[in-house]
Amino acid sequence: MALRTDTSARSCTEPLADHLAAFLAYLEAECGLADNTVRAYRGDLRDFLGWLTEHKADQVESLATVDSDTLRDYLQALRDRQLATSSLARRLSTIRTFFRFLVFDGVLTETSIEQFRSPRMWQRLPKILGTEVVDRLIEEPGRVDTDRYPLRDRSLLGLLYATGCRASEVTGLRLRDIDLAEGLCRCLGKGNKERLAFIASPTVQATLTDYLDAERPRLANSRETPWLFLTRSGNQLSRVTLWKLVKKYAARSGISGDISPHTLRHCFATHMLAGGAGIRELQELLGHASVATTQLYTQVEHSRLKGLHEQCHPRG
Repeated sequence: MALRTDTSARSCTEPLADHLAAFLAYLEAECGLADNTVRAYRGDLRDFLGWLTEHKADQVESLATVDSDTLRDYLQALRDRQLATSSLARRLSTIRTFFRFLVFDGVLTETSIEQFRSPRMWQRLPKILGTEVVDRLIEEPGRVDTDRYPLRDRSLLGLLYATGCRASEVTGLRLRDIDLAEGLCRCLGKGNKERLAFIASPTVQATLTDYLDAERPRLANSRETPWLFLTRSGNQLSRVTLWKLVKKYAARSGISGDISPHTLRHCFATHMLAGGAGIRELQELLGHASVATTQLYTQVEHSRLKGLHEQCHPRG
């Protein structure tokens, strides 16, 4: 890795904290990444730079000397902490992105860590529920008299499955983002990218209409608030609250395993493929930047079909 010799380039001996701050500002302002994503980058890089300070003191003031051997030592330290292989791969990706930024920003002229290979890992397939199980989950709110806002909760679960939206996209919906007459909602995805999602289910549309007419005015309590889904105090529903609601109704409906709002997104994608949707169309519906991310669901569908064959075939 070489340093610029011209005076216009900033010196690599500047404090590492300055480079980190500039990188995070770049991610937020120019890349438009979500706060949670920027926070994850910050945590990963603070850990790496802290490790450099503690174990590679002679290299800390010279980012140009961070090479494959340095990364290999760091990954071994992470393995000693018993971090999962997926976490190792994520940390390495973060470090690579950071050093690409340093080249882009003129701090370095090149980086030698691009050639460092990511640790191999088995790709874990997401948990998928059958359509009957999903229907049971969505219909669970209101089965118990103590459910205070069954229309809201049923709308939340139904919208997650009908659109394939992320939890943050659903909780971030505003009243103006919903067009029930056209069966559309406009959501804000990763990187502040807008896309249209389709509410094709008449049942979900009807439940949303009932929620808007009956429960939401009661939750808003005459307050002016733009958010579609509200808490009992009239505030915007959080992702944590949505996660707890999904957990509660999954347990009540007898669904075992690790169920989360993202499970319904996985179910949406897999069931769409099973119904004949194309991979490119599914990429648009999910808001994936790369089709490679969407292709995971082709493996899920193959896995589901294999399990069905083993269950039903006489010699399975």
